[in-house]
Amino acid sequence: MARIFRGNETQANTNRIVGTHGYMSPEYAMEGLFSIKSDVFSFGLLVLEIVSGEKNTSFYHSDSLHLLGHAWKLWKYSNKALGLMDPSLGDPPSTSTLLRYINIGLLCVQQIPDDRPTMSDVISVIVKYSVSLPEP
Repeated sequence: MARIFRGNETQANTNRIVGTHGYMSPEYAMEGLFSIKSDVFSFGLLVLEIVSGEKNTSFYHSDSLHLLGHAWKLWKYSNKALGLMDPSLGDPPSTSTLLRYINIGLLCVQQIPDDRPTMSDVISVIVKYSVSLPEP
């Protein structure tokens, strides 16, 4: 999506919504608003899918209707974010590494676009483990 911007544009609006519903940012799916933060949302969702081994479009859990709701619940309310991990991953490199990737995913899927990091910030925290992360 970000490729359709011209020059210094950072946001646009469209009446023609295209894409896979489970991967669209909320502002795009509901209002047709897209920005460079729309791609950040999709990336964060992919990170959470990789960590959990679940697809957002086919996820169902008794306490949540979708993967994002389940991930947020585990992160915020029960402090059991490691419960999101796909058991087939085996032993994660470390608990802190797994929690870091969950944190990155959740930062990217925040409801308000301005609260999401830029992709260059995301790359920076992935490559440089010493960079501290804010709480989503």
